[in-house]
This record gives sequence, C-alpha cells and structure tokens, in this order.
Amino acid sequence: MEETLQHQNIPPPCIFVERTLALIKPDAIDDADEIEDIILRSGFTILQKRRLQLSPEQCSDFYADHYGQPFFMSLIEFMSSGLVMALSLARHRAIATWKGLMGPSDSSKARETHPDCLRARFGTSDLKNAVHGSETFSAAERELKFMFPNSIIEPILQGEAATDYLRRYVNPTLHTGLTELCKTKPADPLTWLADWLIQNNPNQPRISEGIGPEDAA
Repeated sequence: MEETLQHQNIPPPCIFVERTLALIKPDAIDDADEIEDIILRSGFTILQKRRLQLSPEQCSDFYADHYGQPFFMSLIEFMSSGLVMALSLARHRAIATWKGLMGPSDSSKARETHPDCLRARFGTSDLKNAVHGSETFSAAERELKFMFPNSIIEPILQGEAATDYLRRYVNPTLHTGLTELCKTKPADPLTWLADWLIQNNPNQPRISEGIGPEDAA
C-alpha cells in the first residue's frame, strides 16, 4: 500500500516559483480588469502592478532586441501611443504558463488555432495583440527591473528553503521582539511590535552614534 508524504514524514517537494513580466498593451488597456481577473484565476500572484505611458525612447530601450526589424518603428509608435499596465507575476513555471495564456503573437491566427487565449480574445493583429510576456528567465529579470526599477528580483523561497530561512533569519528577531513586548506590556501591542520590528530590522542595522575612530585617540 502506498503511503502519503505526510505518513512517511517526508516534507513536500520544493516548488520553484518563477517571476515574469506581463504588459497589457494600449489596445487592451480598457480590458485590463478582465485580463487581470483571468490572470488571477490562472493561478498567478500579482506582486506589483502599475499603469504608465512609455515614451518612444523608453519603448526603444525596452524592445532593443528587435532593433533593425522592419516592424520596429511601428511597434515603438504603437507602444508609446497610450497607457500600458505592467504586472509582475509569480507562480510555478510562470514564464511558460503566461506565454501559453497569451497565445500566438498574431491575434488573427490565434483566433483560428487558440480561440480562448488572451491575444485571440483581446487583440486585433500581429502588432496590436493585447499583451506582452517575457520570453526567457533572463529576459524576465531585465524587463521586471525596467518596469519596476526599485524592486529586488530574487527567488521566492518555498518548502525546506523557506523553512530554513525563517529559522535562521526571521524567528530570532521575532522571538526577541515578542520577549520585549511581554516585558513592556504596551497599551497597543500590535503597533508597538510593528514599530519595534522596523527599528530592529536586521537588514537595516542602525549606525552607532558613539565615539568614532577619529575620536578614540
């Protein structure tokens, strides 16, 4: 008889969570809410999103890999013609799953071969095809940093890796904070603990205002 992982006390396998960039293009921006709902129902987590209008220069930088192609200028003109929505998406196999959800790049052909995909439903042509997605892992890193320059692109820990990270780096700080909370007994414990965690963030150590090297002589 086969035993479940729980019965064997074997931890579940670590699932690698990818990130990818999704763009809702100017031709589909009015359908952004519906597309976002489809994204969420497809198992994605939306980590960040923003609406913006790209300048022709920004579009040229973003699509630099296509420079020299016959469609390049038309693409730049179209992508800078109105608002776009940029989304940072996460899930297992995010890049491949999002590409599958988008469908073939030519919306006219997509309606024949993949009628349920986003480009078939919301796009109208090869150029105005509603959505964009990162092609590869390295492209996703570059494009996410382009659209969300202040974000930190790093792996999302799962399974044993997440447990180990919490044990090493989160639990000690939280344990100390809760101990101080019990000693202090503030009137508003939640706000007190939140302020304490901000002030004692191990990733942002405070600079001592004591005697510096130049004063130690």
